[in-house]
Amino acid sequence: MVTKVARLPPPLAQALGWTNRQIATELFMSAFLYSLPACRPERANSSLRCWGQHVRSWPTGYGTDVVRALIFGVVASSALVIGALVGGRVSLPKRLLAAMLAFASGALITALAFELFEDSYEKGGIWRAAAGLFVGAAVFTLISQRLDRLAEGHRPSDPGSEKLDVDAATSDTTPNPASTTGAAGLALLAAVTLDGVPENLALGISLSEEAGGLALLVAIFVSNFPEALVGSASMKTQGRSQRFILVTWCLCAVLLTIAVVLGSVFLSTVSDTVVSLPLAFAAGAVLASLADTLMPEAYEQGGPTVALSTTAGFVVSFVLSTL
Repeated sequence: MVTKVARLPPPLAQALGWTNRQIATELFMSAFLYSLPACRPERANSSLRCWGQHVRSWPTGYGTDVVRALIFGVVASSALVIGALVGGRVSLPKRLLAAMLAFASGALITALAFELFEDSYEKGGIWRAAAGLFVGAAVFTLISQRLDRLAEGHRPSDPGSEKLDVDAATSDTTPNPASTTGAAGLALLAAVTLDGVPENLALGISLSEEAGGLALLVAIFVSNFPEALVGSASMKTQGRSQRFILVTWCLCAVLLTIAVVLGSVFLSTVSDTVVSLPLAFAAGAVLASLADTLMPEAYEQGGPTVALSTTAGFVVSFVLSTL
């Protein structure tokens, strides 16, 4: 099915009303659906018929906004569940995890600039966009500092974000006190939820536009995975059971999926001046999380070479935003 879409002749694509971005998004979504056992051709049941309807209905709007938003929300939030499963069982090299955080940072930079703040500026003007940006950054920073204090252990730890204890998920370092005697894992879960709600609301809003939110979808996915991996590793260090870890991150994934649906169904229908505020707020929250948590931790763990991973993430996300 993916091959047929990739070889679609240009005249036919134009006749169907397909854009390059829609074709790229279709390839991404088809690959995800094909990875699900229930959607593979050898299981010729109702799931396969649903797949066929998925491919044929994209040019006409993917059936309903709710179904489309639900699919995008599941894809974006599935990284939280995958990261929780991996983090509870596997320890990664420190530099590899740092490179993942840096790559996610680069992808988020593109997404917040071209998918969030630019759209906010076009819909509400510079003053409304700038105000929402500062409010989002301020709210995230204040709550993030509070979460860092809650995550502190019984002994003083190294400078940096207490809640994102990368050492707990790596094979060549020992966990910080924030994980062994503090509450780093739960604090990171709260931070991911705080940052993720406006991000996923913005993702739902973007589905009603021609851009389709592909770059934002990928940026959310690649940032969710390492954060959930580190958070679950911290919870494991604290003695939490694998069941508790998986359930808490699954609940977070469900909440963020609902945020995508709410953004697509409700916020996408309101006036542009109103929509510009949550878009700018999300951009501010993302920017603050980059400066406050992701980029400092990536540099501390990986050194100057993380600049290359950040550049790669930026380029990949930018290419997706221009399709």
